[in-house]
Amino acid sequence: MVTISFKVSDEEARLIRSRARKEGISVSEYLRRRARTSTPGPRKPPLVRCPHTGAMIFAAPGDQPPLTTEGVRELLADFP
Repeated sequence: MVTISFKVSDEEARLIRSRARKEGISVSEYLRRRARTSTPGPRKPPLVRCPHTGAMIFAAPGDQPPLTTEGVRELLADFP
């Protein structure tokens, strides 16, 4: 069996150990399982119902205000 070594920060090491302990497996087994699983793709944005049209639309990200007509006009103001 081959040995792979790599460096992680103290915080990363604590996180890896904590997650392995939570699953009741060794750090090596935890990392092997993580390596075998596929990485999930990006999550789809949640949908909300438009209060004006009733259509289902993408919700604004949590840290962004909703997009308004004025906001679109501002974005396109200097568009050629």
